[in-house]
Amino acid sequence: MPATTADTSVLEAIRTHTLSENASAFLALNSGNSTFTVPGADGVVVYRRTGGFAVQFGGPFAAPDAYDTLLDGFRRYVKDEGLELVGVQLQRADAERYAARGFTVNQVGASWAVRLPEFSLRGTRFMQLRNKISRAHRNGLVIKEVTADDWQGAIAAIDEAWLGSKGGAQQLEFLVGQIGGDPQTHRRLFAGTIDDVPVAYISYSPVYGERAGWMHDLSRRVPEGSPGLMEAINAHAIEVFRAEGVEWLHFGFTPFTGLDAGHELGGHSPAFQWLMHALWAEGAALYPAQTQLSYKQKWAPDELIPEYVAFDRPTASIAGFAHVFRACKAF
Repeated sequence: MPATTADTSVLEAIRTHTLSENASAFLALNSGNSTFTVPGADGVVVYRRTGGFAVQFGGPFAAPDAYDTLLDGFRRYVKDEGLELVGVQLQRADAERYAARGFTVNQVGASWAVRLPEFSLRGTRFMQLRNKISRAHRNGLVIKEVTADDWQGAIAAIDEAWLGSKGGAQQLEFLVGQIGGDPQTHRRLFAGTIDDVPVAYISYSPVYGERAGWMHDLSRRVPEGSPGLMEAINAHAIEVFRAEGVEWLHFGFTPFTGLDAGHELGGHSPAFQWLMHALWAEGAALYPAQTQLSYKQKWAPDELIPEYVAFDRPTASIAGFAHVFRACKAF
């Protein structure tokens, strides 16, 4: 079936069809994504084409009785296009259905979530975090919720400085949130200034399903800024969300983290499992998983949510896995 680009239909699908509990589902609305549909089937498949692969984001966002129809239809479409299918950020419910259809499915990492009603920064385990936040405020940090339109220039300047500090790295896509466009009305943006100069921001994306709330998504800071900028902004946002009665704050997917043999499904690839552990230990050049996890663990998450990659073949595909990162513009 031909791809479509109707944001409204994708938004409706991720809001309505939440059985897999994918906290990153809002990333389906990123510009540059393609969607696949089947006439009469209630749902969508979201993917990107890169090289000889179709890299699918999550499982089908679909009604229960349309899920298999969409998955089977998409598999046929991909093969007819001469491509190979690899799915990433599958949730456990997705992973089981893919494995049952003959995909090779392995845990690829995890996402993390904090339950907000009981959350507090009191206690000794948060002492270092409180100190960093206090230092940022002592250095003059002022935090407020802003609009992307008002902060467009400031965001661009912070992004340029941040990417420059990473050796001119490219802006990641696909599995990372965006700012701007029609979906922006559904996101929230908290930003910090020191002496009226923009120094950092965090964008939050909505999360639907049983653990509804917000996901700590795209975040940037000026590299020479005060310690504790991101921690202070996130702590401020948490208090805003708690006052609004929000139940969950999600920290999103980090590859190579939360790996556990107990999360693997039957038929998984032991060689690929070994690779994920090796990349956790030595793969900082590919993705700074340990740094990312260190930040998330500062908030003492209540939930570790395993996430999966699926290869439409009898064995795992290193080329397919590499094309996930190509789709993200990581290289």
